[in-house]
Amino acid sequence: MAKFPPGAWDQLRNYFSKIAPISEGEFEDLKPSFTPSYFPRNSFLLRQGELCQSMYFVVKGSFRIFHINDSGQELTRYFAFENKFGTNLTSMIEGSPSVENLQAVEPLFVLEIKKATFFQLVETISQVNKIYRNILQNAYITSQRRIYDLQGMSALDRLKWLLEQYPLILSRIPSRLVASYLGISQYTLSRLKSEL
Repeated sequence: MAKFPPGAWDQLRNYFSKIAPISEGEFEDLKPSFTPSYFPRNSFLLRQGELCQSMYFVVKGSFRIFHINDSGQELTRYFAFENKFGTNLTSMIEGSPSVENLQAVEPLFVLEIKKATFFQLVETISQVNKIYRNILQNAYITSQRRIYDLQGMSALDRLKWLLEQYPLILSRIPSRLVASYLGISQYTLSRLKSEL
């Protein structure tokens, strides 16, 4: 297995510090709830139809959340980069089969927490409850922005918007996946990049 990056726990601790400050002792108590996990590039954390059983904190690398529609088209909804949590919240909350896939775009190192453990901590530790609320708020805000900010924009403006959100995305994520996120063809994306 690939060597897990040093400083992973510091990254998670810093994440907590920004949203829900926690003492060193409390953080040490939380650490056993997370498991360091590695996913090679293109491997799946979750496939459509499976039940989502984990939440993932990205230490290094990235994964995408996408759906394959009835005509076989991939529709990318979200990219999770370093120092962000990601999962299929609907499947995790409802206990229903996921309508999305989670797939490593780059070699991916995460701190994984199982659903049952996570929700138990949400109920018993106020800082974890605050983290969960923050995740839900960000998911809602991101989806609203994506719907309303991108709906009336030209393809070039959508690309500029994406680069504001994720400045390094074009250097890290394959063009076909970026095009899938923007709802445009790879050819159109290639043309737009020359207009930037």
